[in-house]
Amino acid sequence: MSEGTRMAAELFSPKGKENEKLATIIMCHGWGGTAKGLRRDAIVFSQAGFFVVVFDYRGWGNSDSRLVLVGDMPASKDGKLIAEVKEVREVVDPIDQTTDLLNAIHWTAGEPQCDENRIGLWGSSFAGGHVVYAAARDPRVKVIVSQVGSLDARWSLTHPEVGPQVFVQGAARTRGELDYPEPGVKWGTLTGVPILEKLMRYAPIEDIGRCEKVAKLFIIAENEELFDNKDHAILAHARATGVKKLVVVEGIKHYGIYYEKRLEAQKLALDWFNTHLK
Repeated sequence: MSEGTRMAAELFSPKGKENEKLATIIMCHGWGGTAKGLRRDAIVFSQAGFFVVVFDYRGWGNSDSRLVLVGDMPASKDGKLIAEVKEVREVVDPIDQTTDLLNAIHWTAGEPQCDENRIGLWGSSFAGGHVVYAAARDPRVKVIVSQVGSLDARWSLTHPEVGPQVFVQGAARTRGELDYPEPGVKWGTLTGVPILEKLMRYAPIEDIGRCEKVAKLFIIAENEELFDNKDHAILAHARATGVKKLVVVEGIKHYGIYYEKRLEAQKLALDWFNTHLK
């Protein structure tokens, strides 16, 4: 349960280890993805001896949605409310998503197979920033892998098209004049419209200094086209202290990490987890 919303997770465990506490990896999908897309990676990590958890953020995949009230607040009857509500589904809210990740860590730590002294996070694309955000706030996280990660959404304030809408939408939504976006609508090439007034507050690049006790691996695409690596993983690596590593996967754009270079990325992550989590 994340702030009252029920989330769905899938658990992967190596055979024959059911009664052992294992080093644990929690995996987070990126913008518009779902846990289903991480199964292949989760199986590889689990076969290597890890207990692996993949989950869907609220409003995505098999997770329930946050509910918002439609109309006026109804009268209370015996301490209960009967109200008309609507789902907030398949929109991108980094504040909600990082809260869901932190709650996923709480939940996972309570699983019998999880060794809460050996918890690692793996996040890709937009979630490559989420894992930094969470590691800075939960000392149980010992290792992170940030793959083709976006770590600063404050560009939304200065973007010539998006910037003028940030405060307009924020004001309109707080005044009840703007509804939440429709589920799964395309936003450029991405699936899921962002809540702009939340996007502008999201900058895990500023949290990297709080991760000095975390072993940090940043994997980037050489020809990244969605953002400038220098403002994201390269800057995060430069600012980071403690155990850290930056790896450039050559010859690919952003989505190449999921296709032609997926096996290479899996090996990089697995080597990092084997070294610093096991």
